[in-house]
Amino acid sequence: MLEFRTISLDDRDWITQALRKTDSRGCEYSFANNMAWRRLSGSQIAQYGDFYICCAMETEDGVPSFCAPAGEGDYRAVIEAMRHFSAFRHCPLDIWNVSPQRLAWLHETYPDQFTVEENRDSWDYLYRAEDLANLSGRKYHQKRNFLHRFESYGCWYAPLTENDFDDCIAFAAMRYNDKLEGDHSGIAEQFAIDTYFRHFHELGLQGGVYRSGEHLVAFTIGEPLNSDTFCVHIEKAMTVFQGSYAAINQRFSQEILAQGFTYINREEDMGLPGLRKAKESYHPCMMQEKYHVRFKY
Repeated sequence: MLEFRTISLDDRDWITQALRKTDSRGCEYSFANNMAWRRLSGSQIAQYGDFYICCAMETEDGVPSFCAPAGEGDYRAVIEAMRHFSAFRHCPLDIWNVSPQRLAWLHETYPDQFTVEENRDSWDYLYRAEDLANLSGRKYHQKRNFLHRFESYGCWYAPLTENDFDDCIAFAAMRYNDKLEGDHSGIAEQFAIDTYFRHFHELGLQGGVYRSGEHLVAFTIGEPLNSDTFCVHIEKAMTVFQGSYAAINQRFSQEILAQGFTYINREEDMGLPGLRKAKESYHPCMMQEKYHVRFKY
């Protein structure tokens, strides 16, 4: 029987090794993300051979929801272990973030034994790093206009350091309080941001800030995700400074490009119309497709 527990920094090495073997561009396949967002759905982790398994235990229908396992070895064996765990709890096996390639394998291995849902709201947006860094061509004309407006404020950019941590945490909390809503996802985000900064170096994170004088205007943080992709986890900016989001996006993308990454994953839109419009406006080169699979019980 799989034994689940809360993720901790002590798990970093073996989880990172399993994630590297999978080499996925999906934002879920990040130790930092799994560590930071563990409160969103009460996620816990387990190890099965050389596989890393992450499972959301607090779901709306009470069914444990697995992320497709990362690692290498007998994939059918790890699926059967997950099925056994679910059956013990009198639940069907529920798997999210299934790639098209893994979905094809499941169809071949378990024909007619599960249903599939296209989980479009969780598809990640991937961009060419050089596109976000340069914003060249007609399709980015509006973004360049935003940058010109932002330049008039005389803000300055710098890589994020420990000296910025407290300001960034306070800045994010202020943005949260401005919403005047104590929704669960917002609370989970504040916990994630605090975790990112509390363990910034241990999690291998990088970031950047824009300031006007000594006042913080925008910040962003992310990490290398796989062999060719960098993932941006958090981006916050003051919209009263027009073009602040475009500026922090481009400037950090330039640093990412200089490190040799081909793609930038800016994560999903969660089905939010405004966020979807914003992400589409940067013209992704591809989407990281993810499917939801539920076995018949």
